[in-house]
Amino acid sequence: MPHIDYYFTTVSPYAYLVGPRLEEIAQRRGATVTYKPVDLISTFGRTGGVPLPERHPARVEYRAQELPRQARRLNMPFNLKPAHWPVNPAPSAYAIIAAQKAGGGNLPLLVHRLLASCWAEEKDVSQDDVIKACLAEADFDPGLADSGLLTGAEIYAANLEEAVAAGVFGSPFFICDSGQKFWGQDRLDDLDAHLGGDI
Repeated sequence: MPHIDYYFTTVSPYAYLVGPRLEEIAQRRGATVTYKPVDLISTFGRTGGVPLPERHPARVEYRAQELPRQARRLNMPFNLKPAHWPVNPAPSAYAIIAAQKAGGGNLPLLVHRLLASCWAEEKDVSQDDVIKACLAEADFDPGLADSGLLTGAEIYAANLEEAVAAGVFGSPFFICDSGQKFWGQDRLDDLDAHLGGDI
């Protein structure tokens, strides 16, 4: 059974645009997925990336065109400048880690609901009430937002080290157990084709 390690940050617009497609691909190809939230800014600092405020204006302008364009293509609601961004991604990352460890709910839905809260619903995903509401929507115990803090923090830090060692430099980033790597929501078709043995 093929496996995918999915590295992302919960405040990435490109991770939001993944939507349900990763899980659909995994189901179609009989693959499993491990969700690995990472501190993207720290990843940037160690892999040559540049935070948005420090990028050249040409790159910022392109991003402002590309993100809404991709959202329209995918028929997904999207706000280029959400009211609560950037915010600290750690609390929502801890919740995802705790939920994945606990099991029993719908983890892909939890990830999508947190991302949609930021990029489509003007909610602050660093706040407990937003995180707990997303946990409940995905059939997890909202209390995981509190009880999973310690474990979440430890695994979140470990995810960063693992990501850098594995060659991750952006979000979303997918690594198959075959060693093949795919960066960006616009590479999901390539990921699908690889899992199907076509490329």
